[in-house]
Amino acid sequence: MKLDRIDIKILHELQKNGRVTNVELAELVNLSPSPCLMRVKKLQSAGYIDGYSAQINVNKLGQTLTVFTEITLKNHRQIDFARFLTSIEKVDQVMECHLVSGGYDYLLKFVTAGISEYQEIMERLTDLEIGIDRYFSFVVLKSPIVKSHMPLTSLFPL
Repeated sequence: MKLDRIDIKILHELQKNGRVTNVELAELVNLSPSPCLMRVKKLQSAGYIDGYSAQINVNKLGQTLTVFTEITLKNHRQIDFARFLTSIEKVDQVMECHLVSGGYDYLLKFVTAGISEYQEIMERLTDLEIGIDRYFSFVVLKSPIVKSHMPLTSLFPL
């Protein structure tokens, strides 16, 4: 499916407000409600929309700790990467995992209840012998800019 400017507008508006009604969305993208709904369903079935969720204000829930962790694996065979990912997928506190180029293999984002929980997770992961050679932790002190939406209009100019 090739996206046109209206599809991009729909995705742009939905990521800003996933609870927008179809009538409101249609108005925002200059379509009538029926064709707008058909496009949304088409975008969903084509996999452009993974789902809808609530954005939780973690600060309201209590004290949390965010840590970015650089991880280097001992070996770099496909089986080593697969074993590592299989184990990491099971850790609820891992919010993001990125395979990166440069001086290390993976960049992970953890959100935990505190430093003790983070350290327990890292000790457990290193004890599992899933190929971790070394890791470096970067504790987030403050997050002045956090965006939850992609810059679709600049990635795909309308």
